[in-house]
Amino acid sequence: MAQAALQWLSLVAVVWLQFINGTNTNFPAYSSELKQLLSMSQLQLNNLAFASDAGKILGCLAGFAADHLPFSVVLIIGSILGFIGYGVQFLYVSNLISSLSYWQVFGLSVLAGNSICWINTVCYIVVIRNFPSYRQIAVGISTSYIGLSAKIFTDIVDAVWPHSSPIRRARAYLLLNTVLPLVVCVIAAPIARAIDAGKERKKEGGFIVMFVITIATGIYAVISSLGSVPSGLWRVINLVVMLVLVILAPLTIPLGESLVEEWGLSNEEKVHDFPIKELHDNRELRSVEEGMVEEEVVVAAEVCDEVVAKEEIGLKTMLRRLDFWLYFLIYFLGATLGLVFFNNLGQISESRGYSSTSSLVSLSSAFGFFGRLMPSLQDYFFSR
Repeated sequence: MAQAALQWLSLVAVVWLQFINGTNTNFPAYSSELKQLLSMSQLQLNNLAFASDAGKILGCLAGFAADHLPFSVVLIIGSILGFIGYGVQFLYVSNLISSLSYWQVFGLSVLAGNSICWINTVCYIVVIRNFPSYRQIAVGISTSYIGLSAKIFTDIVDAVWPHSSPIRRARAYLLLNTVLPLVVCVIAAPIARAIDAGKERKKEGGFIVMFVITIATGIYAVISSLGSVPSGLWRVINLVVMLVLVILAPLTIPLGESLVEEWGLSNEEKVHDFPIKELHDNRELRSVEEGMVEEEVVVAAEVCDEVVAKEEIGLKTMLRRLDFWLYFLIYFLGATLGLVFFNNLGQISESRGYSSTSSLVSLSSAFGFFGRLMPSLQDYFFSR
């Protein structure tokens, strides 16, 4: 496969990693059952939700590891941390572990939350290195899929465990949080890597197709979350459509890129088969070649200037930048408010007499996906 196609394939692998990486977003779907099993107060339950987010404070460990270890190893480490964090909780909820204290669950939640950072770190680095001129857009698109995790997990639970008791559904969510990230990381590890494709070409067409796919995925996610699915067959169909949109649809871009490059190479070989006299005389050929060389030098210089302008800075320099602290305060004081609301969505729905918490979680996840995608759309269509 051509190098440019491998670049797009790496973005597809990042999308796969991101859509299973939001394991903490399905916490409201089983938080009430966990509260009942551990005999917790509402404050203690809120602290568990905080523990999952607090695990990300140690996300710098993933960054240090990514500087010294292969990306595949970093992915496996992250998935193993989540496997332990959610796996032990699953064993407890399934009565395979006799006793588990509240603080042990708190520590496991911290571990599970930290696992998300390891996968995120690899995703960000791969996208930034493979799409240096389009990295804001590529990061925005791939990151939006993490908002779709709760929707995907809910669809799987509805299709595989229909009409189950709340305790069984809680076990199902914890089982998926345990196994699914590990499986996807093993599959995506050989693909999610930095690709050296030489001089970067324009990729507007590919990103337009990617936007179409993501918008179609978001629209379907919202529509399919608005009402309850009537039967088991429709739940399976709904799950299949979502998996096709998330897993198979993005593959059309690297496949198309590969076909275009093969077609271009075959045409180039045909051109070279013509006698030189039939194409141009020697003087015209030299002028064309000189013009092409000058154009390549200009393009290469522009790419080099852009890469140098976006060179990574050190930790001390970053801490002295006003932009960093503005970003930190906005994220700390803004995004966390949404997390507090979302983490308590299960208790809010129960207090309002709404029994189908998973539908609310699925709908919130679908709209969260669109919310994450909007900055990328704005950056692509308006910042130019």
